[in-house]
Amino acid sequence: MSLKQFLSFKLSQKLSPQQIQLMKLIQLPTQAFEQRLKQELEENPALDTGKESDESDDNFDEFDNSEETYDDNETIEADDINIDEYLSDDEIPEYRTQANNYSADDEDKSVPYAAGTSFTQHLINQLNTFRLSDQEEEIAYFLVGSVDESGYIRRSLADITDDLAFTQNVYTTEEEVEKVLNIVHQLDPAGVGARNLQECLSIQLHRKEQHPDVELATTIIDKGFEQFTKKHYKKLMQKFNIDEEQLKDAIEEVERLNPKPGGSYAGNNKIVEHIVPDFAIKIVDGELELTLNGRNAPELHVSREYNNMLKGYKETKEKSKSQKDAIMFIKQKLDAAKWFIEAVRQRQQTLFVTMSSIMHYQKEYFLTGDERNLRPMILKDIADEIEMDVSTISRVANSKYVDTPYGTKLIKEFFSESMTNDQGEEVSTREIKKILETVIEEESKKKPLTDEALSKILKEKGYPIARRTVAKYREQLDIPVARLRKEL
Repeated sequence: MSLKQFLSFKLSQKLSPQQIQLMKLIQLPTQAFEQRLKQELEENPALDTGKESDESDDNFDEFDNSEETYDDNETIEADDINIDEYLSDDEIPEYRTQANNYSADDEDKSVPYAAGTSFTQHLINQLNTFRLSDQEEEIAYFLVGSVDESGYIRRSLADITDDLAFTQNVYTTEEEVEKVLNIVHQLDPAGVGARNLQECLSIQLHRKEQHPDVELATTIIDKGFEQFTKKHYKKLMQKFNIDEEQLKDAIEEVERLNPKPGGSYAGNNKIVEHIVPDFAIKIVDGELELTLNGRNAPELHVSREYNNMLKGYKETKEKSKSQKDAIMFIKQKLDAAKWFIEAVRQRQQTLFVTMSSIMHYQKEYFLTGDERNLRPMILKDIADEIEMDVSTISRVANSKYVDTPYGTKLIKEFFSESMTNDQGEEVSTREIKKILETVIEEESKKKPLTDEALSKILKEKGYPIARRTVAKYREQLDIPVARLRKEL
């Protein structure tokens, strides 16, 4: 048995904590970034926000990136700290990250708390007007509590009966639960408490003022729902011995109903996350102008109080152990503050440079708003242009929004693969989808175009697309098959 030693070279790359912090910040959308900023301000007393009295012009280029950095494993003694490095000119250390490219919505905005009555409470208030036994009341409250935000109860009566026994200590039968459920069906909005779409529509029709069109619509939903959903109109006319005009009037009655009664209640306290655009693009004198949302460019600087602590330590002749310990704590907080400020500055710069490149790449689209002018663009195109990693571009594109003259758009929507048309030119798949959507909008709804027919039309327009590709694009556009697009 012998021991042998080998010498081998291995090249590896490790991300520093600061790089990891930067990547995480870049990925955050505006509201999440604000929460992260708030958390850092709470955890690090050396970090401060707001304007300083001696504020000068704030530009990307004015950030002082000359501060000394240390290896994570390096031990720094208190006597080795050069205090002057932490004290800037005029004794006010500022590392501002504010850019001069404000957007229109950079003022402070407060988000109001949701108020009013919840959807569930709204239903309970109505239940209190019915005369119910104690057991019926408990069952009714349980049923109302099982209503989802769309207004449906999507559980079987058997499951509800079991849950009442195990969780509420209410022993009942499916028959009694169904009896109470019929009471819930009398609540507003009409259709609430339904177990499926057919029951929801039926409840609403039975509560409408009855006339021939409503009565026929009710019969179709109750007895011919499957043919109705599949738009087998000829079968419906044969089954109920009606003509096309009668069927059309009945369908119009159904189309006036609400398939999601829960969504119509204005007091529903569902938290809606509003999209806050990270950028704004405007057309000024025929040219594109890009601004970064001011909420992504906060004013950050090192706390004046911590600066004064360092001054005091520097001027002290005899330094005790407790003072040295305190200055080490201050140094750690200052380093963390400077690292965070630098990460925010780099985040701001990365966002702006990336979006600026995308805007110029898709200039024709942003000037016209016509999706047919979108050029084929993949992440690598932008990464190569601004000399950044593809993963960085992906982090920006997947979570950021831009306010354009044509609405607020998710940036990743501007990226698309390419294909070659019959003239040998590369065109965006988004352009093809837009043309497909236009063709379907202009088709005769009495005789909708099949995927095969759509494929032929696109070929005539110069886009040689196979039928299966047309079907894929149609599904991505959430457009149903020809039979389900048919109208009377």
